[in-house]
Amino acid sequence: MVVKKWIPALLWMAVIFLLSHQTKETIPSFGLWDFGVKKGAHMLAYGLLASLYWWALRDGKRPFATAFMLTVLYALSDEGHQFLIPGRNATWMDVMIDTAGGVMALAAIRYRLQRKQRFH
Repeated sequence: MVVKKWIPALLWMAVIFLLSHQTKETIPSFGLWDFGVKKGAHMLAYGLLASLYWWALRDGKRPFATAFMLTVLYALSDEGHQFLIPGRNATWMDVMIDTAGGVMALAAIRYRLQRKQRFH
């Protein structure tokens, strides 16, 4: 069943949504490391999301391009959602960081697949 392939991505999207729904007061601060921890978390979260999109799309046409586009669209919608949360804001930098995480994950998948083909 095709729907089963999408369950991990949909669950991860829900996790991202819930994390984005926190008000500024409920988000922990990491002191000097705050910026790096939070932006690193963005990259990891969207890298995983892009990977899950790719996994759901892998048997179709253009799974990498489609996973990339879905990742960017979700990053944009996430920033729009954050704009509505008290004390939060929407930034293009976060969209770019989310996108970078997705690109790195998809590049790693592509590299792994090409390497696997080379040695078989």
